[in-house]
Amino acid sequence: MRPHLLSSLAAIALVAGSAAHADTPLKPAPVTEASTLSELVEKVDIPYESFTLENGLTVLVHTDRKAPIVGVTTYYRVGSKHEPRGRTGFAHLFEHLMFGGSENVENFDIPLEAAGSTSTNGSTNFDRTNYVETVPTGALDLALMMESDRMGYLLGAISQEKLDKQRGVVQNEKRQGDNQPYGLTFYALLEGLFPVGHPYRHSTIGSMADLDAASLTDVRKWFTDNYAPNNVVLSLTGDIDAATARPMVERWFGAIPRGPEVTPVQAAPVTLATEKTRELIDQVPQTRIYRAWTGPSLNHADAVPLSIGMSVLGGLASSRLDNVLVRDEQLATSVSAFNWQSEQVSVLVAQMDIKPGIDRAIAEKRLDEVIAEMLAKGPTADELTRAATSLVSSEIDGLERVGGFGGKGATLAEGLLYSQDPAFYKSTLEQVAALKPAQVTEALGRWMTRPAYRLAIVPGERVESGATMGGWGDEGSVAAPPPDAKAPIEVTRTGPPRELPTPQPVGPLTFPTVERAKLENGIEVTLARRTAIPKVAISVEFDAGYAADGAANAGTQSLMMDLLEEGTTSRSALQIAEEQERLGAEIGTGSSLDTSSVSMNALTSNLAPSLALMADIVRNPAFAETEVQRVRDQRLAEIGQQLSSPGGLAGRTLRPLVFGENHPYGSVGSLGLVPVVEAIGPAKLRAEHQAWIRPENAKIFVVGDVTMGELKPQLERAFGDWQGTGEAAPAKVLDGAIPAPQTKLVVIDRPNSPQSVIYAGRVLPITGPTSGLESLDLANEVLGNGFLSRINMVIREEKGWSYGARSGVDDPAGPRLFTISTAVQSDRTADSVQLILDIARDFANGAQGVDDTEFNRVTDGNIRGLPNRFETNFQVLGAIEENDRLGRPDDYYTTLPDRYRAITKDAIDAAAKQYLGPDNLTIVVVGDRKLIDAQLAKLGLPITYLAVDTSVSNAE
Repeated sequence: MRPHLLSSLAAIALVAGSAAHADTPLKPAPVTEASTLSELVEKVDIPYESFTLENGLTVLVHTDRKAPIVGVTTYYRVGSKHEPRGRTGFAHLFEHLMFGGSENVENFDIPLEAAGSTSTNGSTNFDRTNYVETVPTGALDLALMMESDRMGYLLGAISQEKLDKQRGVVQNEKRQGDNQPYGLTFYALLEGLFPVGHPYRHSTIGSMADLDAASLTDVRKWFTDNYAPNNVVLSLTGDIDAATARPMVERWFGAIPRGPEVTPVQAAPVTLATEKTRELIDQVPQTRIYRAWTGPSLNHADAVPLSIGMSVLGGLASSRLDNVLVRDEQLATSVSAFNWQSEQVSVLVAQMDIKPGIDRAIAEKRLDEVIAEMLAKGPTADELTRAATSLVSSEIDGLERVGGFGGKGATLAEGLLYSQDPAFYKSTLEQVAALKPAQVTEALGRWMTRPAYRLAIVPGERVESGATMGGWGDEGSVAAPPPDAKAPIEVTRTGPPRELPTPQPVGPLTFPTVERAKLENGIEVTLARRTAIPKVAISVEFDAGYAADGAANAGTQSLMMDLLEEGTTSRSALQIAEEQERLGAEIGTGSSLDTSSVSMNALTSNLAPSLALMADIVRNPAFAETEVQRVRDQRLAEIGQQLSSPGGLAGRTLRPLVFGENHPYGSVGSLGLVPVVEAIGPAKLRAEHQAWIRPENAKIFVVGDVTMGELKPQLERAFGDWQGTGEAAPAKVLDGAIPAPQTKLVVIDRPNSPQSVIYAGRVLPITGPTSGLESLDLANEVLGNGFLSRINMVIREEKGWSYGARSGVDDPAGPRLFTISTAVQSDRTADSVQLILDIARDFANGAQGVDDTEFNRVTDGNIRGLPNRFETNFQVLGAIEENDRLGRPDDYYTTLPDRYRAITKDAIDAAAKQYLGPDNLTIVVVGDRKLIDAQLAKLGLPITYLAVDTSVSNAE
C-alpha cells in the first residue's frame, strides 16, 4: 500500500464526561431493546450487474447515485502464495512497479489527481493484488484508460532504473515494519505454523536477499504469466450503470489479449505433529504471548463459526480474555483473539501482553485455561448475538464507501474471486445471523484442540534481523538468478500510442444542509442529515483536550476520558461493553490537542437506547478505585510501547522542544508522563471531570439518517436535564511564551534500528482560527502533504531511501505547528536531513516555485476531488466540527472551489516563502547512533543528545 504519510506520530482522538461517585453499589441499568439480527442483515445489500469481455475480463457494476463519484477497483488473481522459491516478495514488488508509469502514461497519479481522483493505491496479500482509486464520474474514462494501459501496455515502460528504485522503496517498507516493537512477530508465526515450501509460509514482503535477486527478466515473466484480463475482476461502483460502463470498458480493455491462466496453488491447513514453542528476544517493553493454529479456507463451513468464536474469545470488548485476564485478574494489559482469514487457509490467534510485574508462568497458565474453557463450553447465546450484531453493524458501515480497500467494489470483487459469487457477503451474513452456540463450539473444538504453536516475544536486545526473515524457510530462500538476469533487455512498445481522454467538467459540490438547535440546558446541537446508510454518527465535544493538562498533569485529561467507559453509577465496564455490542453501537472516548469528546456510531433503529448509554457514560462515570488502577496500569503499558517505538519517541520529543514545557502545546502527547500517571487516583479524575466535562462546555454534532424533529427529543431525554455550575471552564493560556526557534539536531539513540525516524518542526506565527490560509494549505500540499509532493517524490520515488515522507501544518486553537516527518534507511540519515532542508529552501526562496502541473493538481484537482472528502458520515462530521472550531460558515466547503480558483501561483509561492522554509527547524532523529553519528556530524548543525523520554535540560 502507498500511504502518503508516515505513521501517525501524534494521536488524534474523540472524548467526553460529567461527575459521579466511585465504589458505591450500582443502580439497575435501564433495559434496552435492539433490532434483530435478521433485520440488520436485510439492510446490507449491494445489488450488481456483470458482464465479461471476450478476453475474459469480468466486470461488476453497482449503482449508487449518492455522490458523483465512481470507485474503480481492480483485482488480479495473483499474490505472494504464487511466488516460486527464491522470489519471495515479488508479487508485492511488482505491485509497486505497476505505479511507475506505462507506455502511454508516464505517471498515473498526476493526471488522475488533477482530475479529482483519490491517490491511486494498491495492496498485495497471499491471494491477490489489487489497485484502487475513486474518481469523479467525469474522470471514469480516464481511470479506465490508465488501468487498461498498465494491464496491456506496461512492458515497454519498465527499466532497470525503475526496478532498482522500487526495490529500494519496498526494502524500506520492510525495514519500517521490522523496526517497530514486535515487528518480527508475523515472520515467526508463519515459520512456526507452516512447513518449508508451503505457499503461506513466507511473508508477502519477502526477504531482503530475494528482493535483491529480482531481475528485469523476473518482471517481464511475472507480468506475462499473471497480468492478463482473464485473471482480473474489475469492479465499478457508484455513479455508473452497466449500460454506460460496458462500451467504456470494451473501448479500453477489449483489445488486450487473453493470457495464461494463473496456475492454482495447493495449500491446505497444517496440523502440527506436536506442540511447538519458540521464544523471540526483541526490543519490546512487555512480554507478549501467542497461541496459534492454522484453520480452514474461506469457503469452509467452519470459517464463519470460527470467526465469531474468536471474537467472543478475544475480539469483543466484553470478550472472555478481556474479562478474565484484563478486568478481573489483571494479569494482562491487553489481549485479543481473531481468525485471520485467507482464501485457502486461516490463522487462529490468541495473544496477551503480560502486565509488568506479573509472573509469566501464572499468566500463561490462565490464558490456556480461558481458551480451554471456551473450547469446552463454547459461547452463550447472548455472546453469540453480540458478536454477530457487531459484525453486521460494521458491514453496514462498509456500505458508505463505493471504492477503496474496504468499499463495496472490494466486497463484490472478493466474493467473485474467492467464492465465485459477488454476493458471497450476503450468504456469510445470513450464516452469521443463523448461527447456534453448538455450531461455534464444535468448530472451535475441531481446529483448536490440535497442537498449538506457542510463541513468546520477550524484552531484550534484538538478536534476529528482519532482513533474513520473510523468505521460504530453513533451507534458504535465494535461488540463483537466471543467466540473463543482468543482460540488456530490448524494450519495445506493446501497441500504438494511446491518448489520454479529457475529464468532463464537475458540477458544484453538494454538501449536506446543516441545521442547528439548542437543548433546554443550552447545549448547541448541529445536525447534517444523510440517508445513505441507516446509521447516525454523533460527537459530544468539550473544549478541553490534552492541552488542558500542563506538564504537571500530563496524561490526566485523556486518562479521565478513557475511564468514562469503564463504569458508571449504574453500569459496570462489562455491562457498558455488552450493551454496545447488543445495540450494534460503537462508543469511543479520547482527547485531541484542543478538545475532548465522546463519539458514537449507532444504528438509527437503536438510536434512543444508544443515546441513553452514551449519556450515562458522559454524565455519570464512577471512577471506581479498581477500574482506575487497571486503566492506569494499561496506560503505563501504552507509554512503554510508545517509548519502544521510534516514531513514538520522536513524536513525544518534538512538541516540548519547540513550544517549551510550560506552554499548553508543549506536551508529550495524550498518553502523558509516567510519574504523573502513576500518581493519578479517583479523586483527581473526579475533579478533572467536574472542571471540564459539563453542559456549558459542550457541543453536540450529529450526521446521519435522522431528522432534527426525531433527534432533538431523544437528545433532550439523554442530555436535556443535565445541569452545570454555570461557571466557565478553566482557561487554557495559549498565548504564552515560546522558546526562540533555532535550527538544531536532537538525537535519541535506538540501537539495532535499520531505519532512522526524522521528525522536524517549527512553530508558525499563526494563532487560532484564521481565515484565508488556503494558499498555505496548497503550498504544504506541494511540499509534502501527498504522495505526489516534492519531499515524498524525491526521498521515496527518486532516491528509494524511504517508504514515505510528508509535511503537515496543523490547525489548532492556538499557535500552529509545521512538521516534516519520514523514516529512512540508516545509512542515508544525514543525506535525507540535508535533502529535506534543500527541498524546503528551494521552494521558499523561489528557486523552484510551484510549476504548472503542481498548480493544476492542487487547485483544479482539489476542486474536482471534493466529493471524495465527504463520502462517509464521519467525514462530514469532522468537516462540520472543523468549521465550528475554526469559525467558518456552514457553506464553507460549497464556496471552497471559488476560493481555490482565486488562488494564484504567486500566492502559493508567497505562502511557502513565509511559512515553509527550512530555517529554525528543530530536527529530532531517532536511530542507531553507531550508524548515524558520523553522518550527522557532517551536517554542521548544533546537536543535542537525549536519553529516552527526557527533556532538553537532561542533555549530555
